[in-house]
Amino acid sequence: MRKHIVAGNWKMNNDLAMTQSLITELKKQSQTSNAEVMIAPTFTNLWSAFETLKNSKIEVIAQNMHFAESGAYTGEISAEMLKSVGVQTVILGHSERRAYFNETDELLAKKVDTALNNKMRVIFCFGEELVDRKSGNHETIVENQIKKALFHLEADNFKNIVLAYEPVWAIGTGETASPEQAQDMHGFIRKTLAKKYGQETANSVSILYGGSVKPTNAKEIFSKPDVDGGLIGGAALKADDFYAIVNAF
Repeated sequence: MRKHIVAGNWKMNNDLAMTQSLITELKKQSQTSNAEVMIAPTFTNLWSAFETLKNSKIEVIAQNMHFAESGAYTGEISAEMLKSVGVQTVILGHSERRAYFNETDELLAKKVDTALNNKMRVIFCFGEELVDRKSGNHETIVENQIKKALFHLEADNFKNIVLAYEPVWAIGTGETASPEQAQDMHGFIRKTLAKKYGQETANSVSILYGGSVKPTNAKEIFSKPDVDGGLIGGAALKADDFYAIVNAF
């Protein structure tokens, strides 16, 4: 049975005081679904968030990490550093990392390997831009991103992989993606996995949707058979909105 997951990516928002305030609000919320709940504060607040939430059902995860175990990489964070402050899951390949920091599929393959070698779980992000969607090339783009970064892995590795599809063209652009479009792509992603690793492995992998999920559309999106949860951006910064999405299952 695939896990339902709702992960809040806080991006470069909230200082320490704001992080503690939001966590306090999150802890007051009641959860009516059996979804796994995760939040990804900024690096400087991971330890504080972990300490505050270590007896709760909310997992604290990281937004990124470096592929090297250690070394002369000024400003970077290693898997060991993340694990030392209680983090066991990391987001890799987010569209903003690809767009603003030029992260390639080849680089991300190295990051994935490092995370798995350190027994961490990976939320691996990918997705097409507007030009790809309008040209009808979106499935090819997504397939290539998955293959280049993940298809060197053994099937057993996918026990520690969560996929997150981000239709970049529908995030902050004024364009909107329908629940049907989300399902179509999620179904395609699962078929792509099945061709390589078999249907059993494909059916076991949770695929999250990262296309501007809100309280108003979460229930319809999550009702689709191949949508197993959401990677939430802006709505994750408001406790009421975030838990409305969690409880949409």
